[in-house]
Amino acid sequence: MAGSEGRVLIISSAEISKLQSRLADYPDAITALAIIADCEGDLEDAAMTLGIRAGQQPGLDNSAWLAAIAKRCRAALCQEDLRLDLMNGNWAAALHFLQTHKICPNLLALPVLLYVDNIGINRFCEPLDRP
Repeated sequence: MAGSEGRVLIISSAEISKLQSRLADYPDAITALAIIADCEGDLEDAAMTLGIRAGQQPGLDNSAWLAAIAKRCRAALCQEDLRLDLMNGNWAAALHFLQTHKICPNLLALPVLLYVDNIGINRFCEPLDRP
């Protein structure tokens, strides 16, 4: 995946295929992956489309809006067990947690995880790690 600050976050078709098989039990994740593929892998464009489908009204540019949604999930994703799951590639546990606890719209859970993965979970959690 390309990207970080100031660059477009692109999810490769190979990564999309890999995630489709790993997350087959999560219909909203599969829908999100289809939209990401339709957006030629552009995660931020796909997140805007998914946000609108989920009843959100994105008012910021694409990258700022996805970052804002991810920040709302920070306290949950940075809990020790979820953080370890994400570091170990167990995205299903994080998806399940976000969806069952209604942390963000289900259609946006996977884009949030992809965004966090791009940044790195430890870097993403730094604001909560500071005393």
